[in-house]
Amino acid sequence: MRRLGPGMAVVAATAVDVGGLLVLRAATGWPVAVADTIALAVAAPLSYVLHRATDRGADPFVRWVRDPARFARVALVAGIVDVAVLQVLVVLVGDPTLLTLFGLKLVSVAVAALVRIVGHRRILLRAVQADQAAPVARPPAPGDRRLSVVLPSYRQADVVGDAVARVRAALAPTLGAAEIEIVVVDDGSGDDTETRAEAAGADRVVVHPVNRGKGAAVRSGAAVARGCTVAFTDTDLAYDPAQLLALLARVEAGWDVAVGSRRHTDAVTLVRARRVREVGGRFINLLTQAVLLGHYRDTQCGLKALRSDVVPVVLGQGLVEGFAFDIELFHLVERNGLTLTEVPVQVANSEQSSVHVVRDGVRLVRDLFRIRRHAAAGRYSSDAGLPDPVPGGPGSVG
Repeated sequence: MRRLGPGMAVVAATAVDVGGLLVLRAATGWPVAVADTIALAVAAPLSYVLHRATDRGADPFVRWVRDPARFARVALVAGIVDVAVLQVLVVLVGDPTLLTLFGLKLVSVAVAALVRIVGHRRILLRAVQADQAAPVARPPAPGDRRLSVVLPSYRQADVVGDAVARVRAALAPTLGAAEIEIVVVDDGSGDDTETRAEAAGADRVVVHPVNRGKGAAVRSGAAVARGCTVAFTDTDLAYDPAQLLALLARVEAGWDVAVGSRRHTDAVTLVRARRVREVGGRFINLLTQAVLLGHYRDTQCGLKALRSDVVPVVLGQGLVEGFAFDIELFHLVERNGLTLTEVPVQVANSEQSSVHVVRDGVRLVRDLFRIRRHAAAGRYSSDAGLPDPVPGGPGSVG
């Protein structure tokens, strides 16, 4: 049954709903409202049973299937809407034939489906917001450095040395040189990015033989990082690396993940990006609603940090190697019930960025739908495996 997926559950329940109405109407001549109500009364519990049978784990979009009471409330409201819309259409048409009634019923089913989608999303949004509402007091994250910073680099030989030096200079006065680790990932650049990173004093340099994408580069760097907190930012340093300290403070205060936000009310843009990049970014944020349940101001900000023991969950499980890996990260945070906080940032957009707006935008949209397919197919695990909260420990106060 699980192989059929939730889509088949919807089709089957809808067929029972529509077919039941038509059969009852033809066989008994009962009023449409009565026949429709009975058909819905049979289809709704069938829908619940089929969704439970096809539930593939903890896909956040179908968590409602584990809450019979909330399912029943949404189904009741949607059913009332279905019956009401159909009755209005019947009154407008007159005495419909079975074929006409079939068409009218499809309209009422579509309206009711929209009500169900909105109702379930509201339920799921509240669940995600509850998960992310406050930091959690966990035991200290493992690691032998306080902070690791991953710099994914592609054909940035001219700036990678300066980036390594700037990150160290920005963080060392506060953290101490021994508590900082800088990991550069040369993502198949084919130039001397590796050599220049090593010469600049990067603690580790990981080299991809071929270009795989930013997501793959961040994962490779995070996999070898030794810090209790692992952060990543773009090598062009559009974000002053000193801002990593604010993210580190949030993680050490008990948040599982801290993300920078350019659209936070306290964020500051020092140098604006080109208009096409700004518009494209906002469009992408709208599209993320096909993948994410939470309302995030900025999913694509290139400044993020997480506990080291969260890395295997939200990065190690990742399947997307391009720019949509950020959105996949948010999905895995939601899927595993992790805490997340947004931090305002200052950004000075750089023309050194390797992002190609149109090409990478198209790839990102494609990957958004891949994430949804992966989630629906159960390709992501939902067992975070994090240590249990410690009463009164660090992070117990928001």
